[in-house]
Amino acid sequence: MLCYDLPVPSHAHRGRFITFEGLDGCGKSTQLEKLAAVLRVQNLPVVATREPGGTPTGDKIRQLLLDSSTSALAPLAELALMFASRTQHIREVIEPALAEGQIVLCDRFTDSTEAYQGGGRKLGHEPVLALHRILCGGLWPELTILMDSDVAKSVDRARRRNQSKAGKSNRAKTDENRFEQESRAFFGRVRNAYLAIAAREAGRVVVVDARGTPDETHRRIVEVVRRKLKLKAAVSS
Repeated sequence: MLCYDLPVPSHAHRGRFITFEGLDGCGKSTQLEKLAAVLRVQNLPVVATREPGGTPTGDKIRQLLLDSSTSALAPLAELALMFASRTQHIREVIEPALAEGQIVLCDRFTDSTEAYQGGGRKLGHEPVLALHRILCGGLWPELTILMDSDVAKSVDRARRRNQSKAGKSNRAKTDENRFEQESRAFFGRVRNAYLAIAAREAGRVVVVDARGTPDETHRRIVEVVRRKLKLKAAVSS
């Protein structure tokens, strides 16, 4: 594990906002938690959260968005619900944590909406960015880690994960299969949209090859974060 020589941010300083992006099944949640653990070892204040969701209201919207029974949801309705969840998330979780000087690690943010609804649903990036400007107050992460992975393998992993969840409970809230039921062409458009975002936002988005082992991917991410946030590597083990 890498450790860092970095003072704990005081409330007089704004926190740091880092997001994780990528296809379903690429390992985002695992890598976010591994990074959070590295930072917490150094007593750095970390908030780990996710989208859609992150608040009681957002979790209800998440259930609606991801439930396979809502397959007929119109793309623009889906877009609006994503931003409804995000707006509440910013208000309740992200902005208060940043104001207190905490490091916010978020699994998905507006880049996901541009990739999935803009690219996958073919809505384009303009409506996504317009809603972001109106509803998110210009808030962007200072670093976005885009975990690039093989489309077929990632989606297959996500489908197996959600089937396993469904097998453990009969409750509808465990059904998060709606996006995983999309075609390979859909996810190909999502990946292409992600890569287009990375090319356009090269100063913010760093593409990390996530095709290796989780430990290999973790080491790559830690190095990216160390360089971006100017952390000093103190110990490696």
